[in-house]
Amino acid sequence: MDNIKRFIDTPSQSYFLFGPRGTGKTTLVKSLFPDAMLIDFLLPDYFREYSARPEKLYEITSAIVGPKTIILDEIQKVPELLSVVHRLIEEKRGLQFILTGSSARKLKRTGTNLLAGRALMRHLHPFIAAELGSFFDLDKALQFGLIPIIAAAENPLDSLKAYLDLYIKEEVQAEGLTRNIGNFSRFLEIISFSHSSILNISNISRECQIGRKTVEGYLNILEDLLLAFKVPVFSKKAKRALSNHPKFYLFDAGVFRLLRPHGPLDSPQDISGASLEGLVAQHLRAWIDYKKLDCQLFFWRTLSGNEVDFIVYGADQFWAIEVKNALTIQPKDLRPLKAFGEEYPQAKRMVLYRGKNKLTSNGISIIPCAEFLLDLK
Repeated sequence: MDNIKRFIDTPSQSYFLFGPRGTGKTTLVKSLFPDAMLIDFLLPDYFREYSARPEKLYEITSAIVGPKTIILDEIQKVPELLSVVHRLIEEKRGLQFILTGSSARKLKRTGTNLLAGRALMRHLHPFIAAELGSFFDLDKALQFGLIPIIAAAENPLDSLKAYLDLYIKEEVQAEGLTRNIGNFSRFLEIISFSHSSILNISNISRECQIGRKTVEGYLNILEDLLLAFKVPVFSKKAKRALSNHPKFYLFDAGVFRLLRPHGPLDSPQDISGASLEGLVAQHLRAWIDYKKLDCQLFFWRTLSGNEVDFIVYGADQFWAIEVKNALTIQPKDLRPLKAFGEEYPQAKRMVLYRGKNKLTSNGISIIPCAEFLLDLK
């Protein structure tokens, strides 16, 4: 897995590289810059040293002559260093800083505004199908997700459990992001029911038996730790009344499957459907990021109940995508896209499904999901 080429581009100037734990940030930058100076703040010695004396970074770089790349790994652990990095960049001494992190929460609180635009921003996502090529297995991706550290594990289920436990203990509990870890753990279970669904904070608050403000705070924690994202409603030049609540997604299909409780009343088809939609969401989000496209990811839902799962809209893209966890497509499955096409005839409309044949019906492309994902290059 270490040899799989990632699609993210690497600027020649200083940049932040954000991504959830286990997505391969350190592996990527070490492979691209084997001669770089690496300071890893997950190591206790480095963490203690630079937390106590951030100015040490200035001291050790003062002896460097000529261009040099310096990797500050998990920079959110020592946010005080940003002011030193800022100063070193301003001095224009040929130093390139790569600042990796699994959260921007603490960095935003330092008041440095993430170096005030002096460093670019990049995001590393879980694997996408086109990166894996022949290694991509749709069923396995739906079950265990595409986090590199999990995909490379001999026992992905055990690794997923350890991964989630690591996040709760190291990122949430140890960083003091919430005082009641029991409530947060309960929230994680309840929020999994909202994956691939309209976000209703009042319902989540009632199910968790905690206040609405606390739920909003927990959602902010998930987004700050890059573990979840929201997709807003597409409303440009809307002619119909639309829903005004966003949809919610956990960042990886495997994390969703692990968090989602399974019981006698839970439909395996519903869980698989949410997993498939989430997998497509994480691919589209990564693809937009990596291509640096001037477009955004939306969904469309009218108050009358017509819904299209994804709208990719921008200067050169206008896609409407419906995801169906089915081997065949029925005429009723095309109705939301037909309704969308009546309002937006410019859009390229697609249905992604679990079948094997590529078809067209009423101007709507019907595409095997795995084929579509592998083509997102």
